[in-house]
Amino acid sequence: MPFSAPAPPLHEITPLQVFEWSGPVQKLVVISLLLAIVAAIVVLAVKLSGGRRLAGGSTFLSGLRLGGPIVGALGACASLLSMTLGYAGVPGDPPLKILAPGFAEAFLQIELGLLAGAAAVFAHWAVESRIDRQVLGV
Repeated sequence: MPFSAPAPPLHEITPLQVFEWSGPVQKLVVISLLLAIVAAIVVLAVKLSGGRRLAGGSTFLSGLRLGGPIVGALGACASLLSMTLGYAGVPGDPPLKILAPGFAEAFLQIELGLLAGAAAVFAHWAVESRIDRQVLGV
């Protein structure tokens, strides 16, 4: 019995469509990573603009440097596991166009995790250099 699935879209899919089609766990991961990126930028702006106040925010940035990529990778693994389990139950071989949204979902989570980690690394460097300048008087 050959595989019969709905016809794939004839247009390119966008990250917003990938988000719309994803499951609740994957949506939570994507939203969390987006909020973490925004929070890193806010912490950076507050730390760079705020007078002599040095406390707060550095621990969050330190944790996000490693935590962002890990959360993105775990979300991607959950997506790929779900997709693989679904694929195992389908008779026949579905074409790659049917599987592409699942791969796009996993790559979106990996990308956001890496972006969150990179934003945290750059923000942490900037904050630490400001703290060094304040403390050392350089």
